[in-house]
Formats: sequence, structure tokens, C-alpha cells
Amino acid sequence: MNLGGIELELFLASLMVASVPILLAAIGELVVEKAGVLNLGVEGMMIAGAVVGFATAVGTGSPFLGFLGGAAGAMALSLIFAFLTQVLLANQVATGLALTLFGLGLSALIGQGYVGLKPPLTGDVPFGPLEDIPFFGTVLFGHDPMVYVSILVVAAVWVVLTRSRTGLILRAVGESHDAAHALGYKVIRIRVLAILFGGAMAGLGGVYVSLIRVPQWTDGITSGAGWIALAIVVFASWRPWRVLLGAWLFGGISVLQLSSQVSGGLPVGFIALVGVVAVATTAVLSAMRAARGQGAMPSAIAAGFCIGPLVLYAGLVAGGVEKIGLSVELLSMSPYLITILVLVIMSSGKGRASLSAPAALGTNFHASR
Repeated sequence: MNLGGIELELFLASLMVASVPILLAAIGELVVEKAGVLNLGVEGMMIAGAVVGFATAVGTGSPFLGFLGGAAGAMALSLIFAFLTQVLLANQVATGLALTLFGLGLSALIGQGYVGLKPPLTGDVPFGPLEDIPFFGTVLFGHDPMVYVSILVVAAVWVVLTRSRTGLILRAVGESHDAAHALGYKVIRIRVLAILFGGAMAGLGGVYVSLIRVPQWTDGITSGAGWIALAIVVFASWRPWRVLLGAWLFGGISVLQLSSQVSGGLPVGFIALVGVVAVATTAVLSAMRAARGQGAMPSAIAAGFCIGPLVLYAGLVAGGVEKIGLSVELLSMSPYLITILVLVIMSSGKGRASLSAPAALGTNFHASR
């Protein structure tokens, strides 16, 4: 399907690839925050994982070892964060920001000798005849292993958090560490393990950028993906499947930015597509809310999601507009604007409560209190 020079199946396939780094980092941060820890050092861990994984892959010739090395490198940084915040009780926000600055500087130092080198190639998963299925073969069955691993990680995190005793304990620590401690749970140990998991996921996301998404090493290669991951966790209300949708949304924005530059603008057909998707999404969400006894979505929200894009599309078509130019600068600064908004919301007690944030998020625990 062609929309103004943009092939829909190629766009959706590229969207899934572009979302992987953000998705991995975000799902790891979700687990960390569910345990009551706010780690703003995701960007630093991602870029540290990117350079360590790149160096490992180049040195060994194995992308698999590169991913393991990147995860280990980011876990090392997360262990520093865990020691400072969980043992020395340092401020989590300040420590996370310092971790990002440290990761950026360390990656620039390590990566000096790897500029211009090419990593070993990571092949796609062979699905055989499935790849020849029209439309769906391109969208679903032509990707590298990490695309599928990232979705499996989301599913696994959802199962653990909602269907297991481990998830129940983790959420209890995030809601009230004092109550969890009174019940005999090792709060510090649980939080350190969650932090290490978050570091590993951020490292895998960073390695994906340097080995697959942009197969080379340059300073600042993650380009704010860690900040986007932080924002997605908050706006997804700490729910794994919403994190997946948010990652796909931001991945789609980045792909759309590149596509619009090549094609000379955003085809108005995409706006109609957004309207159709919005109608379907609203119907599904309303059905889910009704099944849970929460009633249908508020009419104002439903109207904005469904009617707004379709009315805009009709107006553009009536005016003879075929393409809309996108501001590259605005899209580039959007992650930082979103992060500022998230920090403002998280600093407000009412904002955190309205988003259903873990009650003990960002609060240090000491057993002697």
C-alpha cells in the first residue's frame, strides 16, 4: 500500500526496528520504578552499553557476545547507581543525572579507537515461506532476533508482574517498602536486582543502536533514546503493554521524520490512517473498560481521538493539500521537552497519584527507620 510515496508495509517494518532500543530501555526502567527506584541514568547506561557492546563485537567478531558485553557494561554502571542510592542513600534524581553524564563521558573515551569501524553483521531470523506472505511477510517476518526478543521481554515482564509471587513482592516494595520490610522481604536486595535488570535492558537497547540500527560508533549515538524511554514509562502508567505501544509510537515518529524528508513531506493519507487507527483503538479500549466495569471512554476523549484526525484530513483534502512539511528541529527537541514535562509531573504528588505511580517511587529505604 502506497501513501504519497511511502510504502505502508515498509514503514511499519521500519517502525518495529526503530522502536527496539527505546522498548528495551523502557521495559527495564519500568521494572526499576515498580520496585520504587527512580533511575534517570538510562541514557548514560544505554550509551555505555552501546560502546562496550560495539567494542566486544568488533573484537570477537560475534554480535551475540557484543550484546552480552553491552548488557554487562550497562549493568556495571547500574551497580554504581545501586550502591550510591541503596547503600549510601544518595538522592536518586541527582545520582541518575550524574550517571548519565558519566556514561556519556566514559563512552566518548572508550569509543575513540572505534570510530569508522564496522561491526559484524547480525542476520535476520529465517522464517522461510512466511516471509513471502504479502504485506504481513514484510511487516512481521523479516527482522533480526532482537525485534522478537524485545516483544518477548515485554510479555515476560507482564506475566511476572501480574501473575507471579515475584511480581507481587516487587510491586509491594514499590508501594510501601516499610510494610514489605515488616513482612520479612529484603527490600534493598530486591531493589538492587531490579536496578541490575534495568541496566541490562538499557545496555541491550544501546547495543542494538550501535550494532544494528546504526551499525557504527559515533559519540552520542543514542540521541536521547534513554530520555524517551523514561517518558514512555510514565505516560504508559507503568503498564508493560502500554510501554510497547509507546515505543512503537516514538519509533514511528522517527521513521516518519526520515520518510518525510525523502518524500518531501508527510502525505495527508497518513492523517486518514491515524484517524482509522484511532477509531479502532478507541473501540477496543472502550470494550476493555466496559469489561472491567469502568464504563466507556469519556466522550470528549473519544471524539478527540477519532473525529479530530478525520476532520483534519477532510479539510486538507478540500484545500488541495497533498503533503505537510515536518519540522526536523521540533521533532529533534521533542524528547527533551517530554522529559521536562515528566520531571514536572513526577515532582508533583497529585501528578504522580493521577498517573498511578508506585507510592514509594524515588524514596530511599533504611531498615533502622
